[in-house]
Amino acid sequence: MRGQSNASWTRRERVINELKAGEAVGRQDIGNGGAARMIGQIGEDMRSGEGMARPRRTRFVTTFDRFGSASVRTLIASVLACAIAACGGGGGGGADDSSGGGANTSNSTAVTVPPVTVSTPTLNATLNIAASPWMSYYSGASQMGSETQAANTFHVMDVDLDPGTGNFTPADVVALKANGQNIVLSYLNVGSCESFRTYWSSVPAGFVSCSANTAAQSGTYQGYPNETWMNLSNAAYQRLIVDYVAPQLVAQGADGFYLDNMEMVEHGTTTTDGPCDATCAQGGLDLVRMLRAKYPSLVIIMQNATSNVTRLGQTGGVSFASLLDGIAHEEVYAPSYDASAEQELLNWQSMKLTPSGHPFWIATLDYVGDCTQTAKAKAVYTRSRAHGFVPYASDRSAGQNVICYWGF
Repeated sequence: MRGQSNASWTRRERVINELKAGEAVGRQDIGNGGAARMIGQIGEDMRSGEGMARPRRTRFVTTFDRFGSASVRTLIASVLACAIAACGGGGGGGADDSSGGGANTSNSTAVTVPPVTVSTPTLNATLNIAASPWMSYYSGASQMGSETQAANTFHVMDVDLDPGTGNFTPADVVALKANGQNIVLSYLNVGSCESFRTYWSSVPAGFVSCSANTAAQSGTYQGYPNETWMNLSNAAYQRLIVDYVAPQLVAQGADGFYLDNMEMVEHGTTTTDGPCDATCAQGGLDLVRMLRAKYPSLVIIMQNATSNVTRLGQTGGVSFASLLDGIAHEEVYAPSYDASAEQELLNWQSMKLTPSGHPFWIATLDYVGDCTQTAKAKAVYTRSRAHGFVPYASDRSAGQNVICYWGF
């Protein structure tokens, strides 16, 4: 979970041309019963109801035919293999309007945004990465201190690249990537919609904004008044995320997505805090499949939502787990120990997934109050690494506006 950015916001809305319809990408999961999965026919099939989806925060992969399987696979394997070993580190089409009303309403401003052709980022595998510490940070480049220090310290970074926040420019992202040494993921809130996002009320013609899509709204996120839970099976909302929001992040230079609030699929119908029935839950799994089909070369990491709903879930005839490069979970060891969350991560670990030939990335994100709490952070790192997880400790869930350089 993350809070509202303090950075000044600018309105830079972009649309990316869709990937070529019908492009097929094969990805084999070794260790998941030896089952092979083929994700293809990205065009009309994925949009027409054969299944759509939705999520909660992160991931890593590559477009083999287009960008070269060997080089990308080498990078992913080197980063994630080190993570598993606990290496140390130093401190477009028309939307389905029946699903939520038209795009032009008093709550939804249609803006003219010319299509922008953006190449999908490729991951540079020329450098052998010796360590893969990671971090999660949601303020802007101007508040993070030295970009060089961040780039030299962390090899996997979860930041908010939404151009509407003005947090980072494409040039900032290039600096953080450090000539391909690092993987820069963008936070992507799929389970809920935040009112400070530009797409809450303003979207190009053909899309339905979150505020206008009342059919998809599933109530205010308790404790976060600027967020509204969204029904992940709503076709207009799925299209907004996959075909408008995600392309903007890719245009910024994101190597992939860190999916947040995917736990919406676990809520069931008895709660008043974002109820989600079976159709809604399946829609969440389908949404991620749509995202994977559109971006076969990018990393997808999911935060939280690590129960059997996702671990054993199916979408479009494939295992949901096979769509991800990794998972992360908040608050496993701090501020307090969560045995059930730890066990869920171990359950995923036991599946021995190897997406695109690299080890499945499993991380923990804990909160110790502030960056002076060295003893607490060290205890978190020790416990996380003991299970083969990749740890990071930040200040607090609704904060993460500072980077902690722990040095261990």
